Amino acid sequence: MRGKGEDGKARTREVKLGRVFTRTALDEEGRPVRDEDSTTYVGAIEASADFGHRIHGEAVRRGLSKARRVALLMDAQACNFAIAAEHFPNATIVIDPYHARQHLAGFLRDAAGRPLEGPPHERLGELLDAGDIETLTQQMRAALPRGGPRRAAGLKEIEYFRNHAPHMRYAQLRREGLFVGSGVIEAGCKTVVGRRLKCSGMPWSVRGANAIVAPRRCPLSGLFEQFWESRREARAA
Repeated sequence: MRGKGEDGKARTREVKLGRVFTRTALDEEGRPVRDEDSTTYVGAIEASADFGHRIHGEAVRRGLSKARRVALLMDAQACNFAIAAEHFPNATIVIDPYHARQHLAGFLRDAAGRPLEGPPHERLGELLDAGDIETLTQQMRAALPRGGPRRAAGLKEIEYFRNHAPHMRYAQLRREGLFVGSGVIEAGCKTVVGRRLKCSGMPWSVRGANAIVAPRRCPLSGLFEQFWESRREARAA
């Protein structure tokens, strides 16, 4: 991973990271609780199709075929839906509310010309949290200017919410005992990737970065000994 190219622009790569865990219980308030020591990570700089096989392989290793229900918590990138369709066709898809709120904030700022604080923002945020996407998009449309590029940008954001409405029924998903926030994976991105690959003065080749990601995820996944055993076997072969 080169720091800068000949044109002086920064060269970056995307590390794809996935987290697999199980949930068998709820807390006293009915919120889902991850099973202790059930989390494992996979990650690499690679094409989305390859990462799809990687995360599916880990899910299979963890007992995918025995799961009563499978949920995928992700953002709305097309590559994630492709992975879901190929490897997890029966899974419940949940669009991460953090990313949904980013789209809502962009709509208010760039299309509606409204502040990101105050009653309008709070009202739309409450509708999003409730998963009432129909009312949300109605109120978004009412806030649009009559024409121009701001209206076009706003209509694009409204279409985003309409297309993904089935994956944003957050209140219902919570009642069903599913996780709806991606804080756990965001924390993993910082722990597994950010602290070792994104600090100042850390240029990496793709091969070198992947060589670092693998051993960093293993202790967090309870697979440290297995990782080094596999490395010994590979060298012996």
